[in-house]
Amino acid sequence: MIEKFLQKRLDEKFAAIRKLRPLPPVAVTKLKEQFAIELTYNSNAIEGNKLTLKETYLVISEGITVKGKPLKDHLEATDHYEAIHFLYELIERDKKHTVSENLIRSLQQLVVSESDPKVAGSYRSGNVFITGSKHTASDAQDIPELMHKLVLWLRKNLESMHPVELAAVAHHRLVHIHPFFDGNGRTARLFMNLILLREGYPLVVILKNDRKKYYHVLEKADSGDAAPLVRFVAQAVERSMNIYLKVLLPAKTKGRFLPLSTIAQQTPYSEKYLNLLARYGRIEAHKEGRIWLTSLQAISGYQESRLRKRIPKKKN
Repeated sequence: MIEKFLQKRLDEKFAAIRKLRPLPPVAVTKLKEQFAIELTYNSNAIEGNKLTLKETYLVISEGITVKGKPLKDHLEATDHYEAIHFLYELIERDKKHTVSENLIRSLQQLVVSESDPKVAGSYRSGNVFITGSKHTASDAQDIPELMHKLVLWLRKNLESMHPVELAAVAHHRLVHIHPFFDGNGRTARLFMNLILLREGYPLVVILKNDRKKYYHVLEKADSGDAAPLVRFVAQAVERSMNIYLKVLLPAKTKGRFLPLSTIAQQTPYSEKYLNLLARYGRIEAHKEGRIWLTSLQAISGYQESRLRKRIPKKKN
């Protein structure tokens, strides 16, 4: 389901990171902490939390109460951060930890343990409507059976599907069931990360700035077309690996990624066209805030791939 050119890039970067192992402990600790804060902020913000990235850091690291922000927002930040560290500890103890319904419920329990304790760790007992979505959540009485089938499906496909594709589809299946009264989106994104962490990938962040696109590709998956969601998650995975490689191989990556506006001045392509290529994964690119970054090497690779397609294969 992942386009070949995108899977090739992912696999090459994953191999590059694995080749560097064992990774420097100090660098890894800082990266894991950076990603934990970033994931906490973005995942909560997607669901409406009003804390900024800096405020999220201060709440978690300094225990500061931000004036004018709801107490629930503070509790959601600390809850989510604890859930991420639960994942980290789980993987450190047993990288191939068996995924189960109990584990998924434990993630949800951590996500809402202080912010909404009444619904922590339990499947919902009533039906719900999802505001702003065309999707109708599963009937409450069907949830136990659907969750059981989800776990069986996951275990069956652990070895046969590419980890990134598996994580993306599993994430959608959990969101589609919508098994809890609260914390479904945050739990699903952590569930996705659990699958990736088991295989050695870094933590992956769905950015708040991509919220509309994220909901759009989920709706596409609801209608049976999961390819856009898989591509979306694959690009998020690539972004995380780019950040890791930038820290671990600074000499090779320094100054490599530049804004599309800068790259456009040095190539035959407009910024608008480069943006289109980036959004569809046709070129190696990632976002920093709202700005897409790519490299001249990525453009060169794209041009070479187009040239190869134009050259007819010789007949034997």
